[in-house]
Amino acid sequence: MRTEEVLAAVGTGVWSWDTASGTVTMDAEAARLVGLPERPTETTVAAVRGRCHGVDYVEMTGAMDLARAEGTVAEAQLRIVDERGTVLRVVRTRLRPFRDEQPVAGEQGGPEEEDAGREGREEAGREGREEAAREETGREEGDGPAGEVVMSGTVQEVVEPLPGASAGTSPPSPLTSDWRLSREAFLLDAGRALAESRGTDQVLRVAASLSMPGFSPDGMAVFGVEGNRLTVIGQHGYRPEDEEPFTDISLDSEYPGAVAVRTGRAIYIAGREEYRRRFPEAWQLARRLGRRSWAYVPLIVAGRVIGVWLAAFSYPAPFTPDERSVLTTVARMLAQALSRAHVHESERELSAGLQRSLMPEEVPPTPGMTVAARYVPTGGGLEIGGDWYDVITLPSGKTAVVIGDVQGHDVRAAGLMSQLRIAIRAYASEGHHPDAVLTRASRFLTQLNKREGFESDSPPEDADPRFATCLYIKADPATGSLTIARAGHLDPAMGVGDGTLLVRPTEGGLPLGVVEEPDYPVTRLVLEPGELMMLCSDGLIETGGHDLETGRDRLRRVFAGHVGDDLETLADALIDAVSGPHSHATPGPHAERREDDIALVLLRRDQPPREGEPAAAPALGRHMHLTVPQAEQQRTADARHELRSMLFDWTTPTQVDSAELVLSELIANVLLHTDSDAAISADVTGPRGNRTLRVTVGDADTGLPHLRHPGELSSSGRGLFLLQELSGEWGTEPTGEGKEVWCEFHEEEWPSL
Repeated sequence: MRTEEVLAAVGTGVWSWDTASGTVTMDAEAARLVGLPERPTETTVAAVRGRCHGVDYVEMTGAMDLARAEGTVAEAQLRIVDERGTVLRVVRTRLRPFRDEQPVAGEQGGPEEEDAGREGREEAGREGREEAAREETGREEGDGPAGEVVMSGTVQEVVEPLPGASAGTSPPSPLTSDWRLSREAFLLDAGRALAESRGTDQVLRVAASLSMPGFSPDGMAVFGVEGNRLTVIGQHGYRPEDEEPFTDISLDSEYPGAVAVRTGRAIYIAGREEYRRRFPEAWQLARRLGRRSWAYVPLIVAGRVIGVWLAAFSYPAPFTPDERSVLTTVARMLAQALSRAHVHESERELSAGLQRSLMPEEVPPTPGMTVAARYVPTGGGLEIGGDWYDVITLPSGKTAVVIGDVQGHDVRAAGLMSQLRIAIRAYASEGHHPDAVLTRASRFLTQLNKREGFESDSPPEDADPRFATCLYIKADPATGSLTIARAGHLDPAMGVGDGTLLVRPTEGGLPLGVVEEPDYPVTRLVLEPGELMMLCSDGLIETGGHDLETGRDRLRRVFAGHVGDDLETLADALIDAVSGPHSHATPGPHAERREDDIALVLLRRDQPPREGEPAAAPALGRHMHLTVPQAEQQRTADARHELRSMLFDWTTPTQVDSAELVLSELIANVLLHTDSDAAISADVTGPRGNRTLRVTVGDADTGLPHLRHPGELSSSGRGLFLLQELSGEWGTEPTGEGKEVWCEFHEEEWPSL
């Protein structure tokens, strides 16, 4: 009697799966069992897949992949369905990988693991070369030479099949349903946790906390490959002294982890006696650790072994195909997570080093002034961008303070930032005036854009000409005078001794790089002893979904809470309020806005104590100095806005409205009745609750104004009447080069509660 007849008599068929060519060859009994005509058949994998329940087919292909990788037997149970999805029968199959009609040796196939591994590496190399050759010649997969892996085995009907039901609703076998559900839930949870891990330490913590369904290792170690050595990246479940013998292992040794790396195949050791027999040298190190089963699974990324994962058990583990499948899947996810973490950490280290090299190493000492600066790369995937600051000691003894922001959050923005910073430092060191420095910098950036072909007829596909904003201040520590030129950047803010932070409107021009020869007007301010000037990029204001108004209000609250603190403490408090752990508690009205890089410079004028005298207290008054040119009458709104900011805590709101109206009238008188600019100053003095506001508007006209009695239909001549009625005191004074009109408002006493 032939073997085929014997197998058919007991309901067993024989089939072979050639996954490379996509064909399945089966005898008559195997064809009958899978629902095909009862005769020897050669069909496609797709035809067999259509006869199997989808869940079972996925389980079987996973087991086949594992068997091909390890040279072991794949076992699976399949529900066979008809065209309507009704379950006809349940079959069980056992498949073994064959190459050149010889069984593929697994890692448990005998003591010749190293020879098998060497043959496997040679075969893998041949397969890679053959695959490349097939891609070059255009041959279909499966047309290559002999040597492909074919899965061959038996298929047998289960004696007690599941009740017939729709394939979409028929449950899996009761023996495997709980395991499958538990495994799927575990793998989903493990995959999510590993995918969310950003660093190597996080990946190792997740790996140490994995609790596998039905069996959990109580010892875990991850080894990495460095050159020709195997080193411990992290471990869990062992004492620190246990780790020492395994910290540096040669890949040529007979340690199971080294063998797994060399062969690229997992090694499973189900008992202590098996470990002693197969790896006698390594057993001398492992025996004292108290484990009874071990799994060494290689960590493979893009076909390259980057390490090995050790899962050790304190009880004998049989390492069934299902358990091996789980371990292999976890190892794949662990390898991907470690690879991503390594790339992420390398990128962060690279970007941090690059940014440090582009920014000033330290702020140079400035006699008469104190400077504090911060840079926080909060925006962009590489955490690198175009924000920068610089503090330059000029040949004249004065100090230049620069802050800027190049468009973008990428490496090119950082490169342009570095070039701009060096160019501005060079122009400043040559002694150029602030407006000339920015004009030359704009020309420099425009030429860079031209050089990269952005203005040619066929610019590069990734061409994106960049611009940059910049604020340049030339400070004289001796007098406190500040000469400011601004190229599209935010206005600076001035902080006074009573905790008030006021935005100082300054004249400005276009951002750098927009036009080649821009014009930058200059604004002059005076910094009194104890006052400070704050320069920042828009990231300090708008990070967290804030706009200019709400962002500045947030900074004002922080500044008011640190009156008297040194600049370093104040700088840390401002950064912490914007990007610290508690910054998300107060989101702005535009929560959809992304984060941005932050650059911050604080400049405070010191008052050195005279010999034998204590240091002078910070000035508590508030001061405003502003010029409204004839050609820029729209700046009257800036003057009103700054005056209202100065009086944000004034006791009587109606007085604030009156002061704003009087200021508008005085400016209008200058712009309408003279040919000169309006020079504005406002000063708040005195203790809170009993303060005095003095507003002065000067011009170059020598004619003094007088009260008139305009007619009912007259459209002018009532400005001085408003001044007289709304202010407490007012007057006019000649200055030799023109005149000044002044008025005062006295703060009313605090209302009694």
